[in-house]
Amino acid sequence: MMSHQQIGLWIVGAGFVVIVLGLIVWAGGLTWFGHLPGDIRIQRQASTVFIPITSMIVVSVVLSLGLNLLLRILRRL
Repeated sequence: MMSHQQIGLWIVGAGFVVIVLGLIVWAGGLTWFGHLPGDIRIQRQASTVFIPITSMIVVSVVLSLGLNLLLRILRRL
């Protein structure tokens, strides 16, 4: 079982990751998101439909790789 100090360290680390991601988005580092080939955008006079298929596949692969790496690291501890 994890101690309170270890849980607190994980929460601080997660907060740091969220802050870094927020700064990247704020600085315009993700302008490609939603504009990849395969992302569908249908614009009509009264409505717009946006389906970011390729962008979501990229997000899914990155999250899967990151979580697998994190779980492998945690199993060794």
